[in-house]
Amino acid sequence: MSTQMQDAPTAEPTSAYSRYSIIKRQNDRVPFDPDKIRIAVSKAFIATEGEHGLSSNRVREQIQRIVDDVVMVIERRLPSGGAVHIEDIQDQVELSLMRLGEHTVARAYVLYREKHAQSRDHAGGRLDANAGTPLLVTRNGQQQPLDLSWFRGLIREACSGLADVDPEGIEREALKNLYQGVDYKDIVPAAIMTARAYVEKEPNYSQVCARLLLEQLRAEALGFLGIAEQASARDMETLYAKALPAYIAKGIELELLAPDLAEFDLEKLGAALIPERDFQFQFLGLQTLYDRYFIHSGKIRFELPQIFYMRVAMGLAIKEDDRNARAIEFYEVLSRLDYMTSTPTLFNAGTRRPQLSSCYLTTVPDDLEGIYSAIKDNALLSKWAGGLGNDWTPVRALGAHIKGTNGESQGVVPFLKVVNDTAVAVNQGGKRKGAVCAYLETWHLDIEEFLELRKNTGDDRRRAHDMNTAHWIPDLFMERVFEDKDWTLFSPSDVPDLHDLTGLAFKTRYEEYERQTASGELKLFKRLPAKVMWRKMLSMLFETGHPWITFKDACNLRSPQQHVGVVHSSNLCTEITLNTSPDEIAVCNLGSVNLVQHINADGSMDTEKLRRTVRTAVRMLDNVIDINYYAVPQAQRSNSRHRPVGLGLMGFQDALYKAGISYSSDAAVDFADQTMEQISYFALEASSDLAAERGQYETYKGSLWDQGILPIDSIQLLGAARGNDYLKQSTSQTLNWAPLREKIKQQGMRNSNVMAIAPTATIANIIGVSASIEPTYQNLYVKSNLSGEFTVINPWLVNALKAEGLWDDVMVNDLKYYNGSVQKIDRIPAELKARFATSFEMSPRWLVEAGSRRQKWLDQAQSLNLYIAEADGKKLDVTYKMAWLLGLKTTYYLRAMGATSAEKSTVAQGELNAVQTTQQAPQVTASVAAPVPSACSIDDPDCEACQ
Repeated sequence: MSTQMQDAPTAEPTSAYSRYSIIKRQNDRVPFDPDKIRIAVSKAFIATEGEHGLSSNRVREQIQRIVDDVVMVIERRLPSGGAVHIEDIQDQVELSLMRLGEHTVARAYVLYREKHAQSRDHAGGRLDANAGTPLLVTRNGQQQPLDLSWFRGLIREACSGLADVDPEGIEREALKNLYQGVDYKDIVPAAIMTARAYVEKEPNYSQVCARLLLEQLRAEALGFLGIAEQASARDMETLYAKALPAYIAKGIELELLAPDLAEFDLEKLGAALIPERDFQFQFLGLQTLYDRYFIHSGKIRFELPQIFYMRVAMGLAIKEDDRNARAIEFYEVLSRLDYMTSTPTLFNAGTRRPQLSSCYLTTVPDDLEGIYSAIKDNALLSKWAGGLGNDWTPVRALGAHIKGTNGESQGVVPFLKVVNDTAVAVNQGGKRKGAVCAYLETWHLDIEEFLELRKNTGDDRRRAHDMNTAHWIPDLFMERVFEDKDWTLFSPSDVPDLHDLTGLAFKTRYEEYERQTASGELKLFKRLPAKVMWRKMLSMLFETGHPWITFKDACNLRSPQQHVGVVHSSNLCTEITLNTSPDEIAVCNLGSVNLVQHINADGSMDTEKLRRTVRTAVRMLDNVIDINYYAVPQAQRSNSRHRPVGLGLMGFQDALYKAGISYSSDAAVDFADQTMEQISYFALEASSDLAAERGQYETYKGSLWDQGILPIDSIQLLGAARGNDYLKQSTSQTLNWAPLREKIKQQGMRNSNVMAIAPTATIANIIGVSASIEPTYQNLYVKSNLSGEFTVINPWLVNALKAEGLWDDVMVNDLKYYNGSVQKIDRIPAELKARFATSFEMSPRWLVEAGSRRQKWLDQAQSLNLYIAEADGKKLDVTYKMAWLLGLKTTYYLRAMGATSAEKSTVAQGELNAVQTTQQAPQVTASVAAPVPSACSIDDPDCEACQ
């Protein structure tokens, strides 16, 4: 070993990995030793950079990162230990090299592997699955030959009906991953690991993996329920009906399910289960359900996919008059993947403690007892899987007088530190970390320190690294930014009424307080140019991702409930806009229509199917309000009075693909407008019809609904307060809304609020569609979550390339090299490059304009992420001003990519992801995206509180 290699950083001692072993190519096992990875990678670097290259700190750091990456993957996949095939280790090394941009070294490593593979073939070292002694497996402590006919049949069943998959290849390669005496329970995982390696070449292998996983699930669940030790997909045609009553009985016995479920007609419901719908899953979706959603006892999951959907349906139908018929209706929309409820509902429907709501919004009062009561409420709500939005604006600022002690306040920030630590300490049912977002209005005297809460430098006692923050910006501030005027900061203890004022009333009172600072009546304040504050807000947003930008007046002036209160904040994911007060904690119940399921083959909308789905979905959401477990009384009081729900959508990008539309186009903006208009129409119609059946919500009288003002009409209220110069939102419509207005006039509304577009992070992965309204992040990448690592490839791109005769191994390698971007692959037609441009390859203008068109139909808001490549102050300034001018209520994460990441593949025909303010279509340009941003998505399993 060279001197340089001896000096290289060392991993943990090999003994730390004694629970792991490596399966070599002749099926023998050896202990896992991370240093062997280091040696192999070092040789690859030597082959490209020479022996002296290992003395470079950069190279040494890269080698260590690769070793760490591989070890992390193994530990995530096999937390309790186990065996990994040598080729899987080498695949991970190759993947890590590519991720780190070491493409030349990766090629050397690939050549090294190929050379050794040829040597083994020449020497007869490659295993022939049909030759030699039979493979022995251990089952119930006894060794017996592997039943190859069963193994072959298992793989054939998993591949049945799927194009371009090779069952013989899976069988051959899977057998290489087995060794003499392997435990029987490791047979199916070996086949899964083999099939998942092919996903990058053919997306259908993801379904193969899911179907193989089903074999494992069936054996685990049916064995636990005493129905069968093993079952094929065909067996489930009869076994599902038997499994449902056994599952209900066992769940009630273990005190995991509500006893009321036994009162359903389980024979009728069991007959309604459709076993073949198990085959709809992608691997990521089914594995996520298995790891985190299925009911389990100890570590044994005894809930199968169709029973899971039926359990949720039964839990939501439990108070219906005809509960069996409604349960089947709800099961149908869930199991067909036409609609999906939010994560808390999936977790808890039908259980003994049905906390089904997604979001809670609170206002924190300005007294010590109230502050700590609010923190206690956070803990109780978080315990049962709720995402939190806290309005902290009423709390007095740093330096404000405290009458009771005759002292000075320490301001908001020290309390936010406690909120941060509470969210970490009280996780959501043991399933994910607590998640909270603090909101502060832009006139609060602590706003500048609030800006820096997420910084990694400074006094850590005044930092909150684990919580989210957001601005609550009045229109007056934005006007002052545009007009280059000053802005004044106050302590709310001096100006308490500003918290509840909006629009012109806020402007009048704010200006009066400014005059009081000039006269000396108000002494605690700070004045600075509004543009200076705006620049600080944007620079901190770019640096830390926080605070998010949300707009107070758009949320309030368009709120249907402004007659009974004020919207003081949004929620954790910025899509909920409900009133809060010391007596009421706003609650919202979420679910999302799978838009792509309602698009016909010709790209048109199946409006009748959409209407049916939306009507059923709104009914399910309304049921949540009466079934829900409320951890605090203020939440129950608010939800019972106003009955808000939030119906959203997901699969928007997939719907565009199916319709043949590029996200970066006027056609996509129109598509967003028209699809949201139809969802809005059907959702409002459904709520009104529920009002006729069940009664209006308590505070309906005096609401905008009661005044005949629908969401599209409320834009005029915002425009009247702002003036036309500061609102450029479209008010066009294609449907005849007059009959619906008349229906609402006659029947009223069941729900104060009906629509909100949530991130749908996890449930979109379960269904296997693009999240929410998000553009494609990359066309080929690896997604890491608590369930392991999953290759994700865009099946729409693969099918389009197949149709052009362009899909081959070279194309796969090109996509890998360009990190999922198609822009620099010359043989791909320009039309496909435009259609399959990724999130950082489009102007954020298109995201904002599509968001504006959706926003006009929504009575709440939407979780709108903004992607900006080569982000700088000018781009941020234009983008966020555009968001305000176009009438958006809120924005969510800024996902920015620095110039160093983008530089690698920027091409000559235009600037990467340029911000545009004109109506011309953006040029399609290329980028290699940075690592997946840590945002509210399954890529960050700690941040999925909404969905």
